[in-house]
Amino acid sequence: MEYTLDEGAGAGLRLGLILLSTDETLEYEARAVIAGRDANLLHTRIPASAHVTPEDLQLMAPEMTRTAALLPAGLSAVAYACTSGATIIGSDNVARLINAAHPDTAVTNPLAAVIAALRALGVSRIAMVTPYVAEVTGPMRAALGDAGIEVVSEVTFGQKEDWTVARITEASTEAAMLAAAQVEGVEAVFASCTNLRTFGIIEAVEARLGLPVVSSNQALIWDMLRQSGARANGWGPGRLFDLDARA
Repeated sequence: MEYTLDEGAGAGLRLGLILLSTDETLEYEARAVIAGRDANLLHTRIPASAHVTPEDLQLMAPEMTRTAALLPAGLSAVAYACTSGATIIGSDNVARLINAAHPDTAVTNPLAAVIAALRALGVSRIAMVTPYVAEVTGPMRAALGDAGIEVVSEVTFGQKEDWTVARITEASTEAAMLAAAQVEGVEAVFASCTNLRTFGIIEAVEARLGLPVVSSNQALIWDMLRQSGARANGWGPGRLFDLDARA
């Protein structure tokens, strides 16, 4: 029987996502943004340790190109979905390793995406909420500082175990955000970690503080859409998705 061809599912936008094998949150939050849109979010998973330490995070670098190659060709953008991993491995190195499998494709990660988001929002002094131990938050503060973003306040849950991070309640994260923002000069709140749930509280915290709130997942999805040329105003939560910041 004869048949016809088209561009496939979600032909308007094809996005590739490299998730950690331990991540339980990003796919759930991404669906809230992508559902009902002419977009296709294609996933693969990179082997990751359940413990979030610099040594364990660095182990993902040798797996990056092989994992990226599991994604189909013809993608608008590819994201490596680990804020702490991108901090330790380095954004430029992440892009190089992914582009080895997907040449000439836009690449992002949560750290790079958050920096782009904070710049788009016009803020440079932030309160940071993380689930991490000090060995991870220190390099993250330094990486943000190198990008001209000062962490003036920090609240952390001090957690190494990724399984536990995925089960930290949004109420706990909201309380941490509000506490972290109680420092003079804070211009925005950043909640780091793709496994930390935030989509249900971003707008509530923004309303209470009168400040923008940026999370790893929110910024990552926003930056993938931005780099793909999508007009994504209103697709996701928070002031960030009020911007028209196409690349």
